[in-house]
Amino acid sequence: MNERQQILKMLESGKITAEEAEKLLNAVESTVESSAAVDQSTSIIRKKAHYLRVVVSADGADKVNVRVPLQLLRAGIKLGALIPQDVQSKVNASFAEKGMQFTLADINPETIEELIDGLSDLTVDINDNGEGVRVFCE
Repeated sequence: MNERQQILKMLESGKITAEEAEKLLNAVESTVESSAAVDQSTSIIRKKAHYLRVVVSADGADKVNVRVPLQLLRAGIKLGALIPQDVQSKVNASFAEKGMQFTLADINPETIEELIDGLSDLTVDINDNGEGVRVFCE
C-alpha cells in the first residue's frame, strides 16, 4: 500500500481530519516532485572526460586524430615533484621572461583536477574551406 492510500485509509477510519489528510497528501506530492527533480538533474550530469581529442580533417577525411589520456596530466603532476629545485628555478625564470605569471609550484593535484574539469567543457571547432580542426574532451 502506498503512502497516499495509507493517508486515505486513516481519513476513512477517522484517525485524522480532512485538513490533516490534505497536509499529508501535499507533503507526499512535494516529496515525489523533489525526487523527480533530483532524478532529472542527475541524468543531466555528464560523464567525466577521459581523453582530450584533436582532430584535423581536410577534404572530408581525418588527417590527424590525436587522443591524449587526461590521466597523463595527472601522472605528469606526480612526476613534476621529481624535478630538481635548480631546474624548477630555471623553468620558472623562463616563464617569467615570457610574461607568464606562473611557477611549477602552482601545479598541484587539486589545480590539475580543476583544469581537467575545465577541459571537459572545452569544444573548439574551426572550419575553413573544407578543412577543419576540432579539439574536445570525451
